[in-house]
Amino acid sequence: MAEQAHTQIFGSGENQYATSEDFRKILDEDLNHLYQLSFLLTTDHQKAERCFVDSIEDCANENGVFREFARPWTKRVLVENAIRELKPRPRRSNSSALPSLRNQRWSGPTGHFTVDVLLGLADFDRFVFVLCVLERYRENDCALLLGCSASQVREAWTRAIETLSSIVQVVVPANSDRRYAI
Repeated sequence: MAEQAHTQIFGSGENQYATSEDFRKILDEDLNHLYQLSFLLTTDHQKAERCFVDSIEDCANENGVFREFARPWTKRVLVENAIRELKPRPRRSNSSALPSLRNQRWSGPTGHFTVDVLLGLADFDRFVFVLCVLERYRENDCALLLGCSASQVREAWTRAIETLSSIVQVVVPANSDRRYAI
């Protein structure tokens, strides 16, 4: 009886794990978005490519991911590879000085900034902004990935927003698409 209930809740065990074909499909469908994410995190095309290729290899070698979680897992693998590549760490000083981005280009009166401005953020602040704002990771998930406290994530998020808003008034529509263009 308990075995029957377990089977009804969790399925028969067949085809519940993502296959290499599932990951191939995800990578095909999300190729541009995943590479853009890799580039925004690493700020360098060579590092982004290395991170992306490492992520493809990690996905190809994985056999313990539930099919329904394969897409977010693929993104998480990419983020973890970018973190390993750059090792972003929170600032140690309590200085409120903002990085100088005044000379960075922005797109003008539309209120949107170019990727150059985002790439000019300090590594840790950029990781937090990309993960929490653009990718909508929860604060605690971001802190776990980056190996820091939730308060350090909040501080970095605040610095990034202050820095970006000092360049241009950042306006994000309530119904905005979570994808972004480079």
